[in-house]
Amino acid sequence: MLKTKDLFSLDKTLAGEYLSRFNFPWFVLEAITEIIRKIGKDLPEEEYDEVSSMVWVHKKALISPSAYIAAPAIICEGAEIRQGAFIRGSVLIGKDCVVGNSTEVKNSILFDGVQVPHYNYVGDSILGYKAHLGAGAVTSNVKSDKTNVAVRCDGEKIETGLRKFGAIIGDNAEIGCNSVLNPGTVIGKNSVVYPLSSVRGTVKENSIYKAADKIVEKRSE
Repeated sequence: MLKTKDLFSLDKTLAGEYLSRFNFPWFVLEAITEIIRKIGKDLPEEEYDEVSSMVWVHKKALISPSAYIAAPAIICEGAEIRQGAFIRGSVLIGKDCVVGNSTEVKNSILFDGVQVPHYNYVGDSILGYKAHLGAGAVTSNVKSDKTNVAVRCDGEKIETGLRKFGAIIGDNAEIGCNSVLNPGTVIGKNSVVYPLSSVRGTVKENSIYKAADKIVEKRSE
């Protein structure tokens, strides 16, 4: 479940071709800046405005006057960047995304339909198609001892070589309000994390995370 192809619908982001080159998605984090620059230079001028150097905004995106967007960045069609949002650079925001009030995003890819609408922090992370962070939910991207982040899954420890690495969140995952995804967390497709959770390691797809010792399979409807 850690592989890029198992976590994401790669046709739901402008970065799909680049992500497909990486077996594990966190390896794209160091390349996001260059990926955005390459994609941005090829965007159709009839659809996108380069509102400042290396900041491309679709003509049908909605940007609040109080939002701040640093380069490089791409804001796709139908995206809504609300009051006080802080786009710190090296960010790709997909179609119909919502980046809400006082939300901060840096060095991250948001697939189409992602919602981070209220007081969220998304750093050095990848959020899959229609993933949603509840109010106050954050990705913690640096360990307290500043050592490199490892991904843990089924008792295995996978070294990433990254000092800054937040979370990988699969398609349609729901993260509850005021939850913290600790560095190197991976949330599988269609999974749910309860509010006020502190999550480490891996949550498999189609799961409900209630607590570290209580992760249950979602019931089919």
